[in-house]
Amino acid sequence: MTSPYAPLLQPLEIGKLTLKNRFCMGPLTMPSVHGPFGEFSPDGLAYFEARAKGGFGLLYTGAFHPDTLVDPVHPLDSKQPLKAPKTFQRTAVELLERLDAYGAKMLPQVSMGYGRNAPGCFCPSEIPYYHDPARLAPALTKDQIRQKIDQMIATAAFLKQCGFPGIEVHAMHWGYLLDQFAMTFMNHRTDEYGGDLENRLRCAREILEGVKAACGPDFVVSMRLALKSYIKGYNQPSLHGEDEVGRTLEEGLEIARRLEAYGYDCLSVDFGQYDSFYYAAPPCYMEKGRVIDLAAACKQVVSIPVLCGGRMNDPALAAQAIADGKLDAIVLGRPSLADPDYAQKVAMGCPEDIRPCIGCNQGCIGALKAGRRAGCAVNPQAAREAAFALTPALEKKTVLVVGGGVAGMEAARCAALRGHAVTLCEAGEKLGGNLIPAGAHDFKAELAELNAWYQRQLAKLGVTVETGTALSAQDILARKPDAVVLAMGAVPAVPPVPGIQDEKVVDCVTALTGPALAGEAILVVGGGLVGCETALGFAQQGKKVTLVEALPDILSAGIPVPEMNSSMLRDLLDEAGVTIRTRCRLARITPAGAVVQGPEGETELSAQHVVLAVGFRPRPSLADQLAGQGIAVYQVGDGEKVGSVMTAIGTAYTVSRQL
Repeated sequence: MTSPYAPLLQPLEIGKLTLKNRFCMGPLTMPSVHGPFGEFSPDGLAYFEARAKGGFGLLYTGAFHPDTLVDPVHPLDSKQPLKAPKTFQRTAVELLERLDAYGAKMLPQVSMGYGRNAPGCFCPSEIPYYHDPARLAPALTKDQIRQKIDQMIATAAFLKQCGFPGIEVHAMHWGYLLDQFAMTFMNHRTDEYGGDLENRLRCAREILEGVKAACGPDFVVSMRLALKSYIKGYNQPSLHGEDEVGRTLEEGLEIARRLEAYGYDCLSVDFGQYDSFYYAAPPCYMEKGRVIDLAAACKQVVSIPVLCGGRMNDPALAAQAIADGKLDAIVLGRPSLADPDYAQKVAMGCPEDIRPCIGCNQGCIGALKAGRRAGCAVNPQAAREAAFALTPALEKKTVLVVGGGVAGMEAARCAALRGHAVTLCEAGEKLGGNLIPAGAHDFKAELAELNAWYQRQLAKLGVTVETGTALSAQDILARKPDAVVLAMGAVPAVPPVPGIQDEKVVDCVTALTGPALAGEAILVVGGGLVGCETALGFAQQGKKVTLVEALPDILSAGIPVPEMNSSMLRDLLDEAGVTIRTRCRLARITPAGAVVQGPEGETELSAQHVVLAVGFRPRPSLADQLAGQGIAVYQVGDGEKVGSVMTAIGTAYTVSRQL
């Protein structure tokens, strides 16, 4: 029987390099995979090996590490591409030996630099820094440009010496330095590196020519290329690509033609840049496969392979796109973090076992930009596979997990994987906790997928699941477990204002999981992430929605929302016609709606329903009642501290791996 995913499993030729399948692990910025001298760390070796073992035919390194980044901060940092070349080479040889055992190939990314995307870096011209438009980045001289190109060529030659079969040039995407050279919006030069398109692509051509001359014609060189920018101006994304001032698709296709003519072996295409970050790193609000039509247009104008990344984590959609000739392979970055075995599970015919990336950006790019350890919200092992793996328990125990939300299910899963006998008790009739209302939005379908994934894993692992089972402290003690994990979650907070018991008032969980709200006018109280998503969901149903927030801006309270998610959510709220009133606090409920207190005094807003989204509070804990009873007690998830899916899974994993 032919697999419906057969197109993804066929070999692919890139120049003289043969990939065993069409799955590519995307380049990701994971600082922990490198040691202090640029070498691959033990976690780095384990990180890449896990994805090779998981079936990916091609792996990329990220471009933001000392081994491949020519311009970490300033343009003339060093003529030596690595701090300790021999140290790096030893670990690179070991890594390639491990990858070879699984038939996987690797292309390191070599970057010309950040340009305006990072303070202190130089640009083609004096243009505003990203996120700091009041400051202008200095322009590179011709000598500096040539020195950077020479450094990239030297780095490529060294990487060939290490055994790598090629490199990817980073990058004519995301608005990095090469991207800036290519765009008239950012390149105002009048010398041979500015002006017409051929001059603006001169760096890309000279890099390619130099690398091929130094490394030979069979050394593969790929280019990461954004086919369209989706920007209206500096720090101004364009939701649907209108008023484009960056790269149009037409120009992107012309660039693709010329890159092939120069001799590039492959194009890895996507869209967007930092100024349109929700295209560069698409959040859950963007539909899967949106980039496919752009990739298909590129396939029409080039004959070299076109790899495609950006919300491509739907194997059926990807297989069909390859079968239709729209692209040649898929590049999975964040999905490879969520599940390193993604490709293997597709090959086995078990795509339902793939742990889904939920498009939150909190554990990966959002964490990196916030200065936290970069990993994955749903996979706490990501990028620390060696140091933070699960190991079999030396002493098998009976473990009782109280609460069947995401934290409870993760605790039960990990405890069972380690060999414990696990029972999970959930007071409600269904598992999932707050994943259920959160996953009720069409644009948050991955949370419903995550809930289903957990339930399948618990069944496979033989975890005893008891729903409709509310346990008291006495009930827990009567079961005599060796250890108890309390994962009782949180419930919506209700502000103590007059009229709050009115039947028109519902909390956000009830609004999303209970009977449909029949009225057309809805007032959502609370402009955090939950309130904004709730408002958007109702507005997309055609409701007239007003959102009120006590703080000066929405998305200000609670766990910080990564900028790509925040930016797209704001634009979607605007497109959906949601009326937003900030600095307004709910004062009281009235027969006609509600009164809010704002800077100008009290205002009555008409509403047939008032939806409360003012935060959550932990359910009462049983920990105090279980103290001193000879049972090890742990508390995880929102029951410990109200957080997010990432914090719930993270605390549950951390505790369970040591039970």
